[in-house]
Amino acid sequence: MIENPNLYDNPKRKYEEDVLVLENIDDVYKLIVHNDDIHTFDFVIDCLMEICNHTMEQAEQCTILIHYKGKATVKTGSMDVLKPMHNKLISRSLTSEIV
Repeated sequence: MIENPNLYDNPKRKYEEDVLVLENIDDVYKLIVHNDDIHTFDFVIDCLMEICNHTMEQAEQCTILIHYKGKATVKTGSMDVLKPMHNKLISRSLTSEIV
C-alpha cells in the first residue's frame, strides 16, 4: 500500500519545515559587551538598563557574566534594533560589538 504524500503527517518533518521558515524571517544578531578595567559594575548596570531596556536583575546578571567571562551577549535582535544600542554603548566608552 502506498501512502498519499499529502496525507503524510510526520511531526518531525513538520517541525523541520517550521524551523526553516523561521530562519528565513529575520537575521538574528547578538550585541556583545566586553569587560574592561575602567567601568564600575554600577555604571555598566545603569547603561544596560537605560540603553538595552534591561530590568535591574537582567542588567546585574549580564554585568556579572561580562566580568567573569570577559564578555556577554546582552541583547539579540535585528541589526536595526541593535545598531543604535551599540552606538550608545560605545558613546559611553563601553566596548561592544554586533555579531
